Amino acid sequence: MAEGLRERKKRQTRQYISDVATGLFLERGFDAVTVAEVADAADVSVNTVYNYFPAKEDLFLDRSRGVVDRLARWVRGREKGESAAVAVLRELREEVEAVSPRVGLMEGYDRFMKVIHEAPALRSRLWAIAQEVLDNLDDALREETGAAADDPLPTLIAGQINWVHQTVMAVIGREMMAGRNPGEVSREVLVLLDDMEGLLSEKVLNYAVRAAE
Repeated sequence: MAEGLRERKKRQTRQYISDVATGLFLERGFDAVTVAEVADAADVSVNTVYNYFPAKEDLFLDRSRGVVDRLARWVRGREKGESAAVAVLRELREEVEAVSPRVGLMEGYDRFMKVIHEAPALRSRLWAIAQEVLDNLDDALREETGAAADDPLPTLIAGQINWVHQTVMAVIGREMMAGRNPGEVSREVLVLLDDMEGLLSEKVLNYAVRAAE
């Protein structure tokens, strides 16, 4: 279904407010900028800001909406004959090899991470997002395998798969904050992914294989 004019204007307004806020946060720090200042800079009312962003943290972490279901989405979209873990490893490798901004491999990411590092509220929100990623992955594994509600295996497997994702994101964040070149970090993380795959058990690597037929 095509996006209507009203929906497009709302999306553009939301993106504009987020971009203005992010620029202010990068320049002055998260805690030093108020929602009222964001509204003034974006030439909208404070109520308009809150209509699009329920909390101040959402202004800076707006793009996290695409992260919370990332692992679950990759698992549900796995190829025939491919397990959940192997699908996530493949998708991660593709993102890292492409030096994708979606995994933090971009110039200027160090400034983004610095704002988060200096703001306890943002660090807390990131922890909550990480927990949501894990919960969504657990739910996806249960749905895909038909596991019973009291079966602990999907939770255990989700924890292992999430460990790979979290480790990759943490390493990229750390190296980009150190001012490293995205291409160099990409090559190192690809090696790291191979090492992590070698640490996963056969049970994890062969869990939730999509039927070939």
